[in-house]
Amino acid sequence: MKLIFERSRPGRGNDILPPLDVPAAPLPEEYRRKAPPRLPEIGESDLSRHYQALSRRAFGVCDGFYPLGSCTMKYNPKLGEEMASLPGFTGIHPLQPIQTILGCQKVITQAEYLLCEVTGMDAMTFQPAAGAHGEFTGLLLIKAYHHSRGDTGRTVILVPDSAHGTNPASAAMAGFTVKNIPSTPEGLVDLEALKAACGPDTAGLMLTNPNTVGLFERDILDITAIVHEAGGLVYYDGANLNAIMGVARPGDMGFDVCHLNLHKTFATPHGGGGPGSGPVGVKEFLIPFLPGSALGGYGGEQSIGQVRAFHANFLVVVRALAYLLRLGNAGIAEAAHTAVLNANYLKQKLEEAGYTAAFPGLCMHEFVLTLEGLKKETGVSALDAAKAMLDAGIHPPTMYFPLIVHEALMFEPTETETPDTLDEAAAVLAEILRRAKENPEALHAAPVTTVIGRPDETAAARRPVVRYAFPEG
Repeated sequence: MKLIFERSRPGRGNDILPPLDVPAAPLPEEYRRKAPPRLPEIGESDLSRHYQALSRRAFGVCDGFYPLGSCTMKYNPKLGEEMASLPGFTGIHPLQPIQTILGCQKVITQAEYLLCEVTGMDAMTFQPAAGAHGEFTGLLLIKAYHHSRGDTGRTVILVPDSAHGTNPASAAMAGFTVKNIPSTPEGLVDLEALKAACGPDTAGLMLTNPNTVGLFERDILDITAIVHEAGGLVYYDGANLNAIMGVARPGDMGFDVCHLNLHKTFATPHGGGGPGSGPVGVKEFLIPFLPGSALGGYGGEQSIGQVRAFHANFLVVVRALAYLLRLGNAGIAEAAHTAVLNANYLKQKLEEAGYTAAFPGLCMHEFVLTLEGLKKETGVSALDAAKAMLDAGIHPPTMYFPLIVHEALMFEPTETETPDTLDEAAAVLAEILRRAKENPEALHAAPVTTVIGRPDETAAARRPVVRYAFPEG
């Protein structure tokens, strides 16, 4: 397939702009480019065909089963897209006077109220652009709180060893030192290790519940109490809220701050770089530190300041509000229950087929398989199995995460998949397991039916080609 630059021809284009009907306002010379940008010049039909061809090379949630663990890549109802396309939302400007966008303000206000109800928080800012940005914002709030009390010695953030990689990264970016808390053999937080790690330097603990291996932290009240007794705060990573929304609330578990992934849990399409939204909710005592916004209020003298221009990704909030209003209290809880049911159903089917779960018993919305034994027996790795799933028209699950599970495959079927789809996926994986034992060499070559076969992943990581080399002259 040719790149868009390879299709470009000088002088070709597809724009017909109307005559300028306002006074020209040229940029000052110091802001003007010295040379025009090297943009592709292409006709409309070729442009349309180019992107259509690209779409056929991509795999989305509307193409087939997409069990990407910890990412909640679920089907998103078209109602949200219709609401986000309304001219009253798309035709506004962030610098408009507030009295001209009262409808948008009401969206923010209503979404805040409903999401606070779901999480058990008292206030929420919608500025963060995505989950990791929400983590960073929440950690700045924790730091501001401690500093407001003169407690500047609290410089350590505790993070479980099974946590998402963004947790320690966000903590480091916020200026904290990260200390890992080990998991028990059952995949839960080790309470004794947590007690030993807590002290006068503890600023807080970052945790998601259910945790990253898909298990509910049954000692969550003890966990939050331990951190609070040490003087720290507890941060909820909302990546796994899909399992408990409408059923259990982080605020009732003792969490002080939480971020949500509207682009995961509340039905906005995501992946491929966006769009996203990572609003941060807080308990009442942290409200003075929230970022300020013309639409969302807050932003007092102790505020951490704005973390995003204007009102962040507003249309994502519109989609989330449409999802919340359409499902209501009962529907939100039903979605969580079905997500958990689907995960346990698929887990049971795969265990019956011969796969080994990393942690036995019931899971929540996701589960982790370990292919460590299979690799020792046949040489077929988790990567091989995942590549073979591509040949069957299934998007692979998360591989080799969390790091505490060797040869890990993490599945999250979500609530929007039918039993028929789960049965078909289980049959595909049972066939992969059979092939692994009878003809392991064939799986080392997978995938063989996709546009691109198996690349040299080491070379791709060490010597990536990420920019187009224009021909000389």
